Amino acid sequence: MSAATASVPRPAPRGRLLAAQAAAEVGMTLRRGESVLLALGIPVMLLVFFSVVHVLPTDTTRPVDFLGPGILALAVMSTAMVSLGIATGFERGYGVLKRLGTTPLGRPSLLAAKTAAVLAVELIQVIVLVPVAVGLGWKPGGDVGLAVAAVLAATVAFAGLGLLMAGTLRPEATLAAANGLYLLLLLLGGMVVPLSKLPAALRAVARGLPAAALSGALKGALTGSGHVSPHDWVVLAAWAIGAPVAAAFTFRWE
Repeated sequence: MSAATASVPRPAPRGRLLAAQAAAEVGMTLRRGESVLLALGIPVMLLVFFSVVHVLPTDTTRPVDFLGPGILALAVMSTAMVSLGIATGFERGYGVLKRLGTTPLGRPSLLAAKTAAVLAVELIQVIVLVPVAVGLGWKPGGDVGLAVAAVLAATVAFAGLGLLMAGTLRPEATLAAANGLYLLLLLLGGMVVPLSKLPAALRAVARGLPAAALSGALKGALTGSGHVSPHDWVVLAAWAIGAPVAAAFTFRWE
């Protein structure tokens, strides 16, 4: 082997590159003030306010029993769909994605790193929100494994929606669309207002949305029964398959 050949550095293992990119994605998310507000500030404020001020038409004795799982669902939606979609949209608009896609990391690993970063931020949200809810009187139980499975399926579904917007719209349009969809799913997702309180037509639409399926699954999984409706699993599975597939077929890197 020649000296010139021996001096050429070997590329880092793909796993190490993926972990480094995932750590960088988490760091960038936590440094963006608007992302922290969306991921932690708004869910905590909604949880505390509506648990203390009894103005919501919840169907439980204590509002926090309804809001605990609902706000966890909201946190997953805000991180996996809104934060990921907006950040990716502006990275695409600035040409960052095109440059990263040509690095040794590669596009598949880049998307895997973004997904891992979303899961890491969601873990932080759980660590923050659950103690706050417990402090307000929530007593979670049921089957935590079912709750984790529902969150994973919903994360894939919401990430698919976020990447669908980011890969097809201008950054400014992605910003508007993601926030508009966030508000719509917040109102129709059974997170702060029970589906039973919605008009029949809106309730029928809501039951087919991933937000309502996730909040319903978390409420079922984290109560004493520990049971999730088959309907919620079907809806989550359909969105977890359909949204990423649509994003993959329509995503433009520049």
